[in-house]
Amino acid sequence: MRVKPSSLPDPEEELKTLDLDTHLRDPSIKQRFVTTMFDVIARRYDRFTRVFSFGMDPGWKRQLMAALDPDAQAQVVVDLACGTGDFAIHAAKRWPDATVLGLDVSCRMVVLAAARSAATTRTTFGVGNMIDLPLPDRSVDVVTVGYGIRNAPTPAQALSEIARVVRPGGSLLVLDFYRPSIPVWRALFPWYLRAAGNVVGWLWHREPVAYGYIGPSVAGYVTAREFEAVLGAHGFAVRCIRRKLLGGIALHVAVRR
Repeated sequence: MRVKPSSLPDPEEELKTLDLDTHLRDPSIKQRFVTTMFDVIARRYDRFTRVFSFGMDPGWKRQLMAALDPDAQAQVVVDLACGTGDFAIHAAKRWPDATVLGLDVSCRMVVLAAARSAATTRTTFGVGNMIDLPLPDRSVDVVTVGYGIRNAPTPAQALSEIARVVRPGGSLLVLDFYRPSIPVWRALFPWYLRAAGNVVGWLWHREPVAYGYIGPSVAGYVTAREFEAVLGAHGFAVRCIRRKLLGGIALHVAVRR
């Protein structure tokens, strides 16, 4: 699917009208905020992830892909909340004969991902929502999700959809922010993310909430250990967890039972 940049709506003004706390509390309108926010930040998203992770984000993604069984084969790989396509590109290089599909709710992200990958890999990108996947049951071998399940209107619904499309024995790889389990860090980490995000959002977009959103979304989310239990409840067996930043970031590798 190709989306022309000229056909996309301008989300900057819309974001200014959306109240962060109201939209985070209400799953029925959360998606509107998240989609608008990612359309706003798309052009600088890669730079932001590297700045905010102190350059560690690319390494985390490589570690997550490497944590999968080296003998694992895949014919169909889906990168959800694909952003500019990091995981999709990794997957296409690892399994050059596989069908690799990247889906994101942000039209602007999809445009950037398609342009970035066109010269190097055979991948397809389209606009899609992880709570309603346009895929048949048990049709996918590997699903990757970078910083995405936390942003779904209802993370449980997203995991139910992922569980539906992953075949038994297939893999789910997740990289995301989590609420730290250490009490002091649990308070400081979201505070830092919101404060630093507000500064960057103002400097880059004149809109603090563009990146300040991350802190509140983490404060209201689960810990990495709790997420393991959630995965189990949706039919996945966790094979590997790697925590970063004292549990503020974690990498999960799980297999569909």
